[in-house]
Order: sequence, then C-alpha cells, then structure tokens
Amino acid sequence: MNTSYRLQPLERLDSARFDTPAILKRLVGAHRRLAEFKGVAGTMPNQGILISTLGLQEAKDSSAIENIVTTHDELFREAAFPAGPGSPAAKEVTRYRQALDVGFRAVRATGLLTTNHILDIQTTLERNRAGLRKVPGTVLKDDVGHTVYTPPAPDLLPGLMSDLDRFINDGVAFNADPLVKMALVHHQIESIHPFYDGNGRTGRIVNVLYLVKAGLLGTPVLYLSRAIVRSKADYYRLLQGVRDHDIWEEWVLYMLGVVEQTAADGITTIDAIRTLLLDYKHRIRAQYRFYSQDLINNLFSHPYTKIEFVQRDLKVSRLTATRYLDTLAVGGFLLKRRIGRSNYYINTPLYRVLTGVAPPADEN
Repeated sequence: MNTSYRLQPLERLDSARFDTPAILKRLVGAHRRLAEFKGVAGTMPNQGILISTLGLQEAKDSSAIENIVTTHDELFREAAFPAGPGSPAAKEVTRYRQALDVGFRAVRATGLLTTNHILDIQTTLERNRAGLRKVPGTVLKDDVGHTVYTPPAPDLLPGLMSDLDRFINDGVAFNADPLVKMALVHHQIESIHPFYDGNGRTGRIVNVLYLVKAGLLGTPVLYLSRAIVRSKADYYRLLQGVRDHDIWEEWVLYMLGVVEQTAADGITTIDAIRTLLLDYKHRIRAQYRFYSQDLINNLFSHPYTKIEFVQRDLKVSRLTATRYLDTLAVGGFLLKRRIGRSNYYINTPLYRVLTGVAPPADEN
C-alpha cells in the first residue's frame, strides 16, 4: 500500500492514457445516455420539479455513502416542516439539497466552478465557515487498522485547491473528454480532503455541477450517488487503487459506468414523473374548477405538500388553500396526514415513483 502517495496537479497526467479502447467505448455509451437524459429532462414543463424531487433523492443517497441514514418519510417531512423536531440525519440531508442549489446558482451566474464556490457549497452543508482545514486530515485505515492513506498537510491545501481550480476551469490545459475530467476532479478533491467534514458530499455535488459547467446538463438533475451507494465497496476500492497502483484508467471506467447507469435510471424516473403529472393535470382539470398549472407544479415539487406551500405558490388565502387540498384528498389525489397540530398531504403515486414503495402508515 502506497501510504506515501503524494498529490500532483492533474495536468501532469498524460491525457493520452485515457484513449484506451475500453474507455473510448464506455465514453460513447455514457455520452449517448447522458444526451438522452438531458433531452428527456428538458421535456418537463417545470425544471424546478426535477430539482426539488430528484434533489432530495440525491441528497439521501450521497449522505448514505457517509453513513448518514434517514428514511424517505423523515426526509420529506423535514422538507415540509424544517422548523419541526425532525431527525438530525434528515436535517443534515436536507442541507445537501440546499448546498447543491448554492453551487448551481454560482455556476449558472459565472460559468465557472471555483474554489470559492466549492467553499460556499461546503459551508452550506456544514453550517459553518471553517474553510480549509487547519489540522491534519482523517487518516484512512484498512480493515485491520493499517494506515492506507494520509491526506496532505494543511499548509499544502491552498496550492492544491488552486491547481484543482485551474484544472476545472481551464478548458485547454488538459486535452480530455469532460466526463474523464469529471472523474479525475472527483478523485482529486476526495484525496485533497480539504475540509474538516463534508468532503465526500461536497465532492459528489461538484460532479454534477461540473457536468452543468461543461454543458452536458442544463440543470443539476443527474444524481450519481444512487449508483455509487449500490457499488460502495468498488467506489472506495478504486479511489484507493489509484493511490496504491496508479490505476487511473480503472477509476475512470468505473465513473463512466456510474454516469451511464444513472442516466438510464433517470430517464425511467423522469418518464414516470411526467406520465403521472399529465394524468393528474388532465383529471384534476376535468373534475375541479380550481385547477391551475401552479397547483400541479406544487403537487409535484413537494412529495409532501402543505397549506402554506399552496398559499405561497398559488397566492391564495389559507382557507382557499385548505379547501383545495382537502378536496383533492377526498378525491383520492392526495393522502392527508397530520403531524403535531399541522396537516400535510402526500402525493402517493409520486412517492411510489421516487421510493418504489407506498408511504408508511399514519403514526397518529
């Protein structure tokens, strides 16, 4: 095991080593699926629906990689009642989606993904402005307690992050496909381990934001963490394999496979959401005079919606919002539940699309 592995600027890698037949073949598949995914996502009339719903899925799965585990029910309730007594894990996972939004706004405004943007992402995740760590990073050990990797010393971090910043934003310094560069960037930020906490989650947010910056996605709705959590052992094995054996090619192949699989899964999910949305739109419009597109957007932006959300989104009174939601619950479009003294309303078919199961039984 190469415990003395020293990070070097990514530009020092020979880009030609990633022109292998295996990588080139997988690049074709990944780009084809990614282009199809981008097209399908673009057919959604309101992109905010995908960002809201799939963003929570990515937050849950990325956090699960770090053993921050919550249920969908806890997570959706936390999104509806952030000031309530939700579980600490659900509150932490919700911050992931907020951090993704911070990064997306920055990339969209500047066309760049800089160290300062990455710092802002991590600050949102951790709710502090500690910045780059000023103490040694967490030493990685194997199953029997042997040290396998020691992150770089704090005094090296500014230079390493500056090198990474240049690699991300300079389009000509390293002649490689952007999907290859994304894989390299992710490995580098995980190896730099620049923060006291939140390094893995920050790095996975950077993945999708890099694809937005590169023009491969219009919005950050390709969520790679589900595929990674399914192959968590391979993820960590290959991260370390680069440090031990310089097997960059295997790491890149793995990440390209993650992109292709995630895009394929995402196409299926978005198709299901769009089909369900159109079904609700046609049936609610046929049955109720209060139908509006804003109402449909609300029901599909929030797996668990509530009176205050409808008031805000439709600009109606509390009494009117309550009547709309109760009527839809009686009509079978929503499942009415209670938490404390407040009601919330579950879009049950959307919940099934996102989770694969029915909502849990009412605890009250």
